[in-house]
Amino acid sequence: MKPSLLLLAIPVALAAVAAGADDKPAVEVPKDKRVVAYFTEWGVYGRKYNVADIPATKVTHINYAFAKVTEQGTCEAYDTYAAVERAYPGDKPDGPGPRGNFNQLQLLKKKHPHLQTLISVGGWTLSGPFSAVAADQQLRTKFARSCVAFVKKYDFDGVDIDWEYPVSGGLSTNKAQPADKQNFTLLLAALRKELDAAGKPDKRHYLLTIAAPAAPKVYANLELDKIAEHLDWINLMTYDFHGGWEQVTGHNAPLFASSKDPTQDETVRKQFNIDVAVQAYLAVKVPPEKLNVGVPFYGRGWAGVGKDNDGLFQKAAKELPRGTWENGVYDYKDLAANYVGKLKRHWDDEAKVPWLYDADKGVMITYDDAESLKHKAAYVKKHNLGGVMCWELSGDDAKATLLNALIEGMK
Repeated sequence: MKPSLLLLAIPVALAAVAAGADDKPAVEVPKDKRVVAYFTEWGVYGRKYNVADIPATKVTHINYAFAKVTEQGTCEAYDTYAAVERAYPGDKPDGPGPRGNFNQLQLLKKKHPHLQTLISVGGWTLSGPFSAVAADQQLRTKFARSCVAFVKKYDFDGVDIDWEYPVSGGLSTNKAQPADKQNFTLLLAALRKELDAAGKPDKRHYLLTIAAPAAPKVYANLELDKIAEHLDWINLMTYDFHGGWEQVTGHNAPLFASSKDPTQDETVRKQFNIDVAVQAYLAVKVPPEKLNVGVPFYGRGWAGVGKDNDGLFQKAAKELPRGTWENGVYDYKDLAANYVGKLKRHWDDEAKVPWLYDADKGVMITYDDAESLKHKAAYVKKHNLGGVMCWELSGDDAKATLLNALIEGMK
């Protein structure tokens, strides 16, 4: 999950309405499951995806990405213009009055009372201060109280911590240490304590969740057997198993291992999939109802890919093909409109995911579609998991094809 640092100052010219885009009052998600969907702060710019575009009956929780953790131990808005200043239809353009995405979320919840919102703190580019804050007892408490104040001020229902990552695995500029493993648990305990303390006089339960890694060498740096007691649920980032940082093609988010993958040793190959990640968390007694399977609303691509095996598990060039917003990355809606049907679609029946291959241009794209997401949703149902998490809402098409597939698969 990577918040863009390139936030373009585009004038407000929106056709959004103040409330939700979906007028149907009925919640479509099965009662015993949850659909947690990330809404990206920067999506309101180039992507032109606003809170009003969220199909509210098809999700249960919205994670707002991202707020930042500071070195001083505070939780603060990242792009204050997008969050609280931008005027939407119905807002007062000047003078006092609520504005921005945060106000739009409040209006959406009023129209759809089942919805709950969480402020997600961190992400790929904003996780640097976590290590120092988590290592200091006073800063942990200060951060927890700051998060509570943030939640209450902007009417969120809880906090989602997206520390990428304790100990190792994040940006090279992040300060990290081995003690992050234990300190992360302590940070979550501090947050749980302060959220519960605030909830008593408010007569409500404030949520605490995390976005958690799916690669074995990364989740080895978490005290998996201890963190769940502090959390309402865990959003597994079960995607980005393979991508353009490698010069060999592979599946972005396979449900199971593919025996045809010749590019890695057998141990690693078997570990890089959703099933292995889920089972690892379950093995240390994380309650299944606290696990959400993460699904990508985007695909990843390579160029310079040979024709063997229709481009799958083949060597690729370092230079990535042009994507939707960045090289090598494609929104699902872009793929559905401009690639699927024009390029040949292939299916890996072991991994339960599709891919596209352009033999003329040597471009291979790994992605998820309605068929693969129904398999993943069925997996959630079979193993009595809590639900799914989606990264991120703007990637789906106008018909909500991917959300619909997830809902149908969990029924």
